This record gives sequence, structure tokens and C-alpha cells, in this order.
Amino acid sequence: MEAEKVADRMLEECGLGSIDAARLTLEITENLGLLAQGKPRAELLLILRRVIHAGVQAVEREEYTVSLETAAWASVEARRDRVRPVTLRDLRHYMRRILKVEGVSGLQLRNITTGMCRHILQEAFGSSRHSYVKGRAILHSIFAYGIRREWCDSNPVARIEVPRVDEKQIVPLSPDEVERLLDCARESDMQLSLNLLLFSGVRPEEVARLKPADFYWEEQQVIIRPRASKTGGGRVVPLRLNEDLPEELRIIPCNWKRRWRRLRLAAGFDHWPSDACRHTFASYHAAYFRNLPALQLEMGHHNLDLLRSRYMAPALSGDARRFWAFVRE
Repeated sequence: MEAEKVADRMLEECGLGSIDAARLTLEITENLGLLAQGKPRAELLLILRRVIHAGVQAVEREEYTVSLETAAWASVEARRDRVRPVTLRDLRHYMRRILKVEGVSGLQLRNITTGMCRHILQEAFGSSRHSYVKGRAILHSIFAYGIRREWCDSNPVARIEVPRVDEKQIVPLSPDEVERLLDCARESDMQLSLNLLLFSGVRPEEVARLKPADFYWEEQQVIIRPRASKTGGGRVVPLRLNEDLPEELRIIPCNWKRRWRRLRLAAGFDHWPSDACRHTFASYHAAYFRNLPALQLEMGHHNLDLLRSRYMAPALSGDARRFWAFVRE
């Protein structure tokens, strides 16, 4: 009787009675099955202690989490030193759109379901399929980071299908339009830049980051180093010029974006299609040289599917010949 009174006093501290403790012990032993049956008292106590210890760890792990807002900004911070400022700015913009959805910023990461994620994406990006796809990727990255930090155990966004995005029709610049640009750039400090855009397929932001040490004039090559590349991977591209450039014009000028816009306006382009020069280069290169692996290498793509779907348009062989006739042999 004295032992029962001691047991009752011990259990009172946690608000349980001896019957509660007996029921829990019986439930554990029944669930253990053969692991508990027929064991001596001392051995059974050791097994029960192991079960309790493992159970406590499991409960702590399930309860350990943070809010979606905390996880979102922590995932951005983790990438800050690995992405370019423009990419970081874009990432923050999408994070703010996600967190602006009413009532989601305080949700606990571990408790967010696939249905909740669908709602977030629809509310934040439902008006644009392209934004929806990008928003989905960023929301997916929040949970992927949360799994690494043990804030959650699974990624509910992985079960959300990626909608098909219809690519816009690619229309390369005509040879006449290319000629207008070349005429406007002639004798200006943008002539080298335009040659890189049109005849080497270098991205505008990559051109703006090039340094004098990246040019190898004797070999007629340019190295797009990882610091300049959009994707972070380096590549070597041919330096193709429409005419000889004197030393004073072998430069990438300051205020490059403003000068590039001014050149386009001077050539009569009030509206400028996105990636127009890169699309032009890819389309005429494919039509003239008929060497997709070489084109893929020059453009820095990881696979040909991206090249075919987003950068190339069917081009007439006559237009391709006129385009490449601008390049000095």
C-alpha cells in the first residue's frame, strides 16, 4: 500500500493517476508485441525506457518548426552569397508576393499541406502562368530548405503539377533590321557590344559585365567567365566582327544599358522583343551552319531541348546567308 501511495504522489506532479499510467504501459507493451512478451521485469523496464526516449525525440522533431515567413527569408539569406544581385532582387520580389497572401505568413511550415500550397500559388500568381511556374519553383525551394533545417519532413509543393507554359513565337530580326542596327553602331563605342550580341549570341547582361582581359584578339575569342555568365558557368565564344575595329573602339562602355537602349531607338526600334539578338543569332546560326551541338556550346545551354523550344525560329537560308555576310571573314 505504501508503494502505491508513493506512486500516486509521483504521478500527481504530472496530473496523471495510477490507472492512467497502467493504461499507457499496457498500450505500449501491446504495441511492442513479441518484443515485450515474456521479458523479465528489469529487461521490460529497459525496453519501455527506450520506447519513451524514442517517442520524446519523435514528438520534439514533429513540434520543431518555424513559420513560412521565417523559412522564406532564411532560404533567401542562405542563397545571398551564391546568386547575383539581380537574381536576389527577383527572388525577394516573389517571396513578398507569396507572403502577401492573406493568413499564410504565420503558418507553421510543418503543418502546411499541398492544398494550402495550391491556394497560395493561385492567389499570388494565378493571373500569369509563367509567374505561377516560377512561384511554384520558389515555394518548392522554401520547403527544400526547411527539410535541410529539419523544420519539416516533406515538400508538399512536389505534389503540385507544373502547368505547361506556351512559349511565345520567336521572330528573329530580319537582315534589313540587323543592317539598320549595324549602321547606327558604326563608329560608336557600341559597335563591339552589338557584334557580341548579334554574332556571338552573348546575353546583354553578360556583355555589360565583360572586362578587357576577357578578350583575346589574336585568337578572335571571348571568354564569358562565371562572374559574367547568367547561369554561373563559363564558356568561350568566337569574336565575330562586321569590320575591323580600331583600338579605341575595342571597349564595353560605361552606362551600357542606357547606351544600348539609345542605339535601338536610333535604329527605329520603339518596341524591342526580349532576347531579340540572341534569338536572331540562334535562328540564323542553325539555318546556316546546321550544327546544333556547336550552337548549344556557344550559347551555354545544358541541353538541346531548351535551345529548340525557346531560342530558335525557322529561318530561310537566303536570310541566313545575308545575316552571316555581315561578318568580316
